[in-house]
Amino acid sequence: MDLLAAIKREERKLEKELGNLQRRLNGIRGAAKALGNTANREIAQVKKHVMSAAARAKISKATKARWAKFRAEKNKRAKAG
Repeated sequence: MDLLAAIKREERKLEKELGNLQRRLNGIRGAAKALGNTANREIAQVKKHVMSAAARAKISKATKARWAKFRAEKNKRAKAG
């Protein structure tokens, strides 16, 4: 019986927490509704960062050079060892 009582207490605790979360969610939804379409427009206007072709090429070149150096050192160690 003690286990059953503990389970019931946990159930009441979780139901209370669920009620609190639902009230908070309703408040947030109400605030969003009050803001209307302005909130939607602000979210839609967020743009992704676009990298220029020159910047992508520079990063690519540096990455290829870094890996070439890594492979050269690896081959040097393999030949020496």
